[in-house]
Amino acid sequence: MPVESLEALAARIPDGAKLAIAKDDTGAAIAATRALLARGVRDLHLVCVPIAGLQADLLIGAGCVATVESSGVSLGEFGAAPRFNAAVRAGSVRVIDATCPAIYAGLQASQKGIPFMPLRGILETDLLARRDDWKVIENPFTAGDRIVAISAIRPDLALFHAVAADRFGNVFLGRDRDGLLMAHAARGALVTVERIVEGNLLEDEARSGSVLPAIYVSAIAEVPHGTWPIRVGDRHVDDANWLAHYAAQARTEAGFARLLAELTEAPGKPLEVPQQPRETAPA
Repeated sequence: MPVESLEALAARIPDGAKLAIAKDDTGAAIAATRALLARGVRDLHLVCVPIAGLQADLLIGAGCVATVESSGVSLGEFGAAPRFNAAVRAGSVRVIDATCPAIYAGLQASQKGIPFMPLRGILETDLLARRDDWKVIENPFTAGDRIVAISAIRPDLALFHAVAADRFGNVFLGRDRDGLLMAHAARGALVTVERIVEGNLLEDEARSGSVLPAIYVSAIAEVPHGTWPIRVGDRHVDDANWLAHYAAQARTEAGFARLLAELTEAPGKPLEVPQQPRETAPA
């Protein structure tokens, strides 16, 4: 499998795609997201696995998203997701509310090729009144025992960042398993990676158990630090200064527009937080 450019990989995501994205600490493909913003993708249905942060907020703020299916969208310790909150208040995005176990259950059903996955923990919650694709059924093995059938979630594409890939298209995931689930559940997977390694990862006995085989991968792009400003496993740390800057600036449409222009100028490049002018004492 040839390694593609970041722009070529992002071009594989069409308008209107049902796109599964990873949570911030398990491989949010921010560089690929910036390429999508630069292209001006529209009408995405985001499936957040199982929550989302900066990646979703950027796409929503830029008008790229029609539907958000998630159990939460926030910037974590940096506060609320400002553009998501603004879009919800304005009614400009459709929100399909879920829980973390329900998102995983829906993807697991698709992974296994079955129409639904049973789940018990959301019985008696108000979510059931708002989800016509979740059904309370009777356990076929125990009369009177109710359980919820969660319909399968079948994304068109999964988009995430990983540690490494080889030139055969196999992707090393490390400890995290969300990428594996996303790729198995979706019709195809687009993966940005920190580096391309020589040899065949599936032949490496020490790492093969954490490798996603190329059969599930549609395209790979090599993008070092492709999750910036989010950390990449143990290799990098969050760019807290930039994230705090984003959280403050994105509260207004004008502030977000300035950030968007900076982010789309060079999608694969980290940015610096502008220095605030120092106040000088009066003469």
